[in-house]
Amino acid sequence: MATLLVLGSKPAPVLPPRAAIDAVACANASGFSARALGLPDPAFTVVTAVLTSGKASDEHSLRRLAGLRTGRLYHVRRPKADGGGPLARAIAAFKMRKMSVGELRRRLRALDYRYEELVSRPARFYHDLVLELCGGDPEVAEAIARKQPSTGLLAVAVGLGERRWGRVVMAGFDFTLTHAYGDNPLIAERGNAVSAHAPTDLAILRRLATLRSDLWTSEPVVHERTGLPLLSGAAEGAAA
Repeated sequence: MATLLVLGSKPAPVLPPRAAIDAVACANASGFSARALGLPDPAFTVVTAVLTSGKASDEHSLRRLAGLRTGRLYHVRRPKADGGGPLARAIAAFKMRKMSVGELRRRLRALDYRYEELVSRPARFYHDLVLELCGGDPEVAEAIARKQPSTGLLAVAVGLGERRWGRVVMAGFDFTLTHAYGDNPLIAERGNAVSAHAPTDLAILRRLATLRSDLWTSEPVVHERTGLPLLSGAAEGAAA
């Protein structure tokens, strides 16, 4: 059974046995953790448009992509803002340019980040994929409408949707803003480490746990909070 490891960014992820990992997928800058842990370059990576927003927390992650490699790079486009006056529209247009796929290409080129292919799709495409995997569950739809899933969860959805692997295993997830590659400025800004995506991610994973037999986790905290099966024989990794 071919196994895809979807690696999140949390420090010291609990990894499946190395012999069980056939391919790796990453989200935003978790490729930094993959390299630090001696894992292969990711088969694919999912990044969101906000990575090039210029905000401190996003720059914190973007810089960690320097010198990394991936196979396919999935870009989650920022939804267009509707309405507002001339000033609001001008600000929205500026933000769209800053978080465009062209700006992503430029920033990644400057960082010597290499990819085999870049696929840019609207956020709605990824949301619809998640909802399809969840059987159109209305509670999941409501959760996504309130707050979109985390980039890590979108990477899980892409892995399941590609149907190339008999088993997808989540590691490096804990529903917080912590990163293996440094202190996330958002934690100090918000005064806590809880991810705003956590309620949506939990709703999705709890639903997937009831529908699928090919999604597992090697993280005890994910198993405890979602009901996903826990992969035995997992070992804690230490990111540099």
